[in-house]
Amino acid sequence: MKNNKPKNKLVITWQRLISDGNTCPRCGSTENELDKAVLQLKEKLNPKGIEVVLKKKELTLEEFKKDPIQSNRILFNGKPLEDLIGAETGQSHCCNVCGDKECRTVETKEESHETIPADMIVRAGLVVVQIGV
Repeated sequence: MKNNKPKNKLVITWQRLISDGNTCPRCGSTENELDKAVLQLKEKLNPKGIEVVLKKKELTLEEFKKDPIQSNRILFNGKPLEDLIGAETGQSHCCNVCGDKECRTVETKEESHETIPADMIVRAGLVVVQIGV
C-alpha cells in the first residue's frame, strides 16, 4: 500500500552557469523568480510541518560547454520541474556569457519560458508534496 503522507522536506536544487562571477540574464532572472517562489512555498508548507530547502549549485564554464541543458535546471527532491508540470525542455540562444551554446528553456503548450516564472516553480513544488516524491 502506497504511503500518501507528504515528505517532511522539500529540497529545491537549482543549477546555473557561473563564469568569471557572472551568469546569463535568464539565469539571473530565474534566480529572482526562484527566491520569490521559495518564500511562497515556505508560507504554504512550513505551517504543515514541511521544511523548504533551496540549494544553489554553480556550473563551471567547462561543465556548461559539455552539457548546456543542465544550466537553469530546477529539481524538486531530485525530480525535474518539467516532469512535474507536464512541460518539455527546450533550448535557445542566450548571451555572450553562454557563447555559442544554446541555453535551457521550459516549453509548455502555451509558450516558451527563458526565465522560469515563480508561479511555475510553486506549482511544481506543490505537486511534489502532494504526490510524496
